[in-house]
Amino acid sequence: MQPSVETADYKVKLEIFEGPLDLLLYLIRKDEIDIQAISIERITAQYLNYIETFKLLNIDLASEFIVMAANLMYIKSRSLLPRSEQPPADDVEDDDPRWELIRQLIEYKKFKDAAAELSRKAGDQANYFAHAPDKPELPAPETPQVGEISIFDLIRAFQGVLKRFEEAHDLGDIVDDRFTVSDKIDHLLESLDPGQRKPFGTLFEAASTKSEVIVTFLALLELMKMNQFKVWQDKLLGDIEIERRAVL
Repeated sequence: MQPSVETADYKVKLEIFEGPLDLLLYLIRKDEIDIQAISIERITAQYLNYIETFKLLNIDLASEFIVMAANLMYIKSRSLLPRSEQPPADDVEDDDPRWELIRQLIEYKKFKDAAAELSRKAGDQANYFAHAPDKPELPAPETPQVGEISIFDLIRAFQGVLKRFEEAHDLGDIVDDRFTVSDKIDHLLESLDPGQRKPFGTLFEAASTKSEVIVTFLALLELMKMNQFKVWQDKLLGDIEIERRAVL
């Protein structure tokens, strides 16, 4: 029997989720495949795995995530129908919900790419001036962040930590686990000095139970929400580092 995580009244409420299509696009990008070549069985399993992790962490999910999960399971179940029960070949593209999902993903990606390009151009335009102003005194620039970090990247890294922990520990033992999110917030603040970085995985090295791993991750999310910690990645889908923000 595993101890329950002391988060019954603690829910993660982070304004960093975009939507289920963002998660699907992230999974497709992670597998480095073309949208039209997606495997419904594989992407459904990965999507549901993320949903289970969200539930494990007591993260509030928008209803759209659950609707998409149901839609993916429907598409998967339909793909498993015997050939005799499949629609005629001429009607496959019109009737197959898989193609509707692919169309949604393609259109959504177009809008995201266009929005990113407009944002980039707006950033470039901000560097132009109508006249030459006095040169301002600017603080030293931060090390540029390479690779976009999202909640999905963090969840992927957390899943890896949790899997390695479960493989290395006997989870059948009953352990008196009294750690709370507040405890771990204090611990993380004590573990990193302002401006110091640590690899993501090292935050969990001292954990002795699965619930302690979970609570530590919840504390990290809370510190990110409080703008105390920031996340770095050396390359797309690469190793993640955690940095405590320097005191201003």
